[in-house]
Amino acid sequence: MIKPYYLVALLITGSTFSVNSQISNLKKGIEKAEKTVESKSPSNGLTEDEVGRGLKEALNQGIEKGVSQLSKADGYYKDLQIKILMPDEAKEVESKLRKIGQGKKVDDAIESMNRAAEDAANSSKELFVTAIKNLSLQDVMNILHGNDDAATTYLSKNTRTQLIEKFKPIIKASLDKVGATKHWETVFTAYNTLPLVQKVNPDLVDYVTNKAIDGLFVQIAKEELTIRKNPAARVSDLLKKVFG
Repeated sequence: MIKPYYLVALLITGSTFSVNSQISNLKKGIEKAEKTVESKSPSNGLTEDEVGRGLKEALNQGIEKGVSQLSKADGYYKDLQIKILMPDEAKEVESKLRKIGQGKKVDDAIESMNRAAEDAANSSKELFVTAIKNLSLQDVMNILHGNDDAATTYLSKNTRTQLIEKFKPIIKASLDKVGATKHWETVFTAYNTLPLVQKVNPDLVDYVTNKAIDGLFVQIAKEELTIRKNPAARVSDLLKKVFG
């Protein structure tokens, strides 16, 4: 039989082991956290301010170049990755019209949608610049150490809703200006008069607005990847220091 004072001694010893174990685990946790912080901290002697300014400069550069590319003639229309085509629900419309020799109407509609997107692209810069100015230090570090499209993802999350609101009236005006509305109505009027077809007439403004914004972020992602991967794209000493 174990003596009472032995039990007390065992309890005290066991408690000591438990406390020591918890202290040891706590120390390990702190060391791990410190290493994590260090791994995410600026390297190469960079200050947090330099990292922030460098990343914002890179984003502004990428946006300026990307938007400039899209807003000129054929920026969308001749880029097969982002060219705006007929919506999925209108594929049958396109197919039937081409089969009966009315492909020119479809081609005119497609070209005019892309012209409207090119016309609207330049209006995105102001929203992007504001989003970049509002980057927190945590945002900066997440982008710097994130995936190759981390900055594009941040911009999409923080600007897409406002971009839709800003783009829609511009897209609508542009569609009218370049004749897209007329071409669109011509296409669907021609299709809907065919016998035994289900009537189709997608929302032109909504469709082109969303496709234009999708293409915009594809282009921004290209520019972001270039700055991250191509040393020649880092045109300032600060960019070379941050991304070197």
